[in-house]
Amino acid sequence: MQLLKKAIRATTAHPALRGILARGFAKANAYFDAVSNEQLLDIYLKYKNYTCIPPETFVANLDVIGRYASVPGCVVECGVWRGGMSAAMADLLGPGRTYHLFDSFEGLPEATAIDGQRAVDYSANDTNNNCRADEHFATEAMGQSQAKDYALHKGWFADTLKDFRPAEPIAILRLDGDWYSSTAECLNALYPLVAEGGLIVIDDYFPWPGCSRAVHDYLSANGSADRIQTVDTMLAFFEKREVRACQPIDPQRQV
Repeated sequence: MQLLKKAIRATTAHPALRGILARGFAKANAYFDAVSNEQLLDIYLKYKNYTCIPPETFVANLDVIGRYASVPGCVVECGVWRGGMSAAMADLLGPGRTYHLFDSFEGLPEATAIDGQRAVDYSANDTNNNCRADEHFATEAMGQSQAKDYALHKGWFADTLKDFRPAEPIAILRLDGDWYSSTAECLNALYPLVAEGGLIVIDDYFPWPGCSRAVHDYLSANGSADRIQTVDTMLAFFEKREVRACQPIDPQRQV
């Protein structure tokens, strides 16, 4: 019940958490007990001002990522906004890793037809600020985390990923690029660098069809047997089952 009380106190800070509690105290408490522990909610509360991810999804991300803490290697996130999830991963996984944060810090690129009409409309509506965030927020968040070694890679994925060669394999890869083109660019450049047994988390698999199409296209193009798993409809993830030569897909694919 202490975890539930902490969640109740957090409702005024993050309206989305009220949605969890509205399902009923028993169900809310059971949910948190099932996917996490008090440590993970504490991490969310620490970085709630550096993320736009709803609390239940944030905690579910950390729960999945924690299962792969034994995989050696660096941590990469593409699409970090204010850096809250990267900082949270650093608190969860500790200071003995290198953390790489990729973002344009200028917002999202334009959505195209393959992303669906809702995405095109969202992209054209600048009242949502198009997910822009100044990079100083990410620097601030990482400065509060346990990370001792991290790098911000500012620019569009097509430019910043093409020459990225980390000193060690990627243990955790988290993609939050929304659209088909961004997701394809990330998979083309980074999936081959993921360690065998490493984790790939796809933030936008459910809300944006362009993202899920890119994941399916990439895995299919490479004959991959990786199994996509889900946490409710909050996030999708899969484990890299084998190291093999990979073929890129076209990020500018048309419908």
